[in-house]
Amino acid sequence: MTVVRAANAGTPAAWPKPTGPLPRLLAPPLTDRLRSWMVTLTLTLIGGLVRLWNLGLPTDRGTPVFDEKHYAPQAWQMLRNGGVEDNPGYELVVHPPLGKQLIALGEAVMGYDGWGWRLSAALSGTVCVLLIVRIVRRMTRSTLLGGIAGVLLIVDGVSQVQSRIGMLDIFLAMFVLAAFGCLIVDREQVYQRLATVVREGRIAENDFGPRLGVRWWRFGAGGLLGLACGTKWSGVYYLAAFAVMSAVWDACARRRAGVERPWAGTLARDLGPVSWALAAVPVLTYLATWWAWFGSETAIDRHVVGNQIGAGGPFSFVPAALRGLWYYSAAVLRFHENLVTPAHPHPWESKPWSWPMGLRPMLYYYQSGAGAPGCGRQDCVATVMLIGTPALWWLTLPVLAWALWRAVSGPDWRYAAALTGYAAGWLPWFSNIHRQMYFFYMTPVAPFLVIAVTLVLGEILGRRADGPERRGTGLLVVSIYLGLAVANFIWLWPILTGGSITPEHWNAELWLPSWR
Repeated sequence: MTVVRAANAGTPAAWPKPTGPLPRLLAPPLTDRLRSWMVTLTLTLIGGLVRLWNLGLPTDRGTPVFDEKHYAPQAWQMLRNGGVEDNPGYELVVHPPLGKQLIALGEAVMGYDGWGWRLSAALSGTVCVLLIVRIVRRMTRSTLLGGIAGVLLIVDGVSQVQSRIGMLDIFLAMFVLAAFGCLIVDREQVYQRLATVVREGRIAENDFGPRLGVRWWRFGAGGLLGLACGTKWSGVYYLAAFAVMSAVWDACARRRAGVERPWAGTLARDLGPVSWALAAVPVLTYLATWWAWFGSETAIDRHVVGNQIGAGGPFSFVPAALRGLWYYSAAVLRFHENLVTPAHPHPWESKPWSWPMGLRPMLYYYQSGAGAPGCGRQDCVATVMLIGTPALWWLTLPVLAWALWRAVSGPDWRYAAALTGYAAGWLPWFSNIHRQMYFFYMTPVAPFLVIAVTLVLGEILGRRADGPERRGTGLLVVSIYLGLAVANFIWLWPILTGGSITPEHWNAELWLPSWR
């Protein structure tokens, strides 16, 4: 049985010249550590300023707007009740507690106002900017492309608006993106460990290849995905997709290293560790997010066993608290399943086929006349509309088509990874098309669109080896595109943040009939 040992056989300069599979396992080194962190922190600061600017406005006469009306009061209840809601009906408590507890942290610091119920969301959106810069830099081995991804996420209207409203989706996006980043680091470490085995001439000792040792980054990803599920149940789609993706990466790594039976080796060596890291850890983490519910005497359905349901039966060996949570969750699931489109649907409801290009945005807030002063007239308009920046979102279909081609024909694992994240957040919604759905469900998908667009821009930019003329042309095209994206975001700024504008300006912001 071969076990990976730490790479301690001297510095890279002392290694023999790479031969055989070794060049396929060693990624180019990242040497600009200081510069990369300067870029990362600068963009994170800009992202934070954009997210936090005038965060307390708008409100509905001092109260939350849109679905903040559910989560902000429930978070405030959690501050009074030790982390649980005191609403007596599960119909209005339809998501796990973690996201609302994060909102409660902001309310504990700032109080029950717009700043309080939005602060945690704004900080989470800012963290997403930091994460995507580091993730794309590691995927592409380019600080420039990492910075481009950070700029695109900053100017994405979906990420901007959801970072400035007290809802749950931006927390889901943060946990999912962080888990994705952990798996990117884990993949790189797997390749480094296999390179060590190849360098030491031990790769052929077993047809299955070596065991890969403890993989802490994958355990971290499992914990983060458990937190994602503890925010919204749709996190389970990412959990399933990322588990498959990680297993496929393991098999591809073994094949690149020259393992005789890479897929069988993955089943024999990696399936068990994957089950621990991306099944057991997420489940335990998810249960841990219910800590306040387990510790409460008055939480909804906490003591349902022996009251609404019997204490005996074939599952009597399961602790009553877990059975109560299962019962409560089943009631919530029934609520979601029955939340179908009625005869008169919500005016801003949309279906998933319209989401990739943001054809049907959402109007969160609207005031006109005396309720929206500031434009210098008596008929001003103030709105908050969830719109994906067209310069980014209207490229979705060609970008996804190119990503699919590159993932299949290359194959390029980076495009495949971006597609996996995108598909996990979008495709599952087609399974129950009659359910009420909204464009804000694409919030955790937005970073993966940014990643895919950045990969395409990287190909347009070209490599240094392509020569100065080719590189210069690519840089010009990429710069023009980034300028257009930033300008598009600036144009949309008033309706993303509730600024007061004239009715003519408001009409000019609505580019498509479906935006009205």
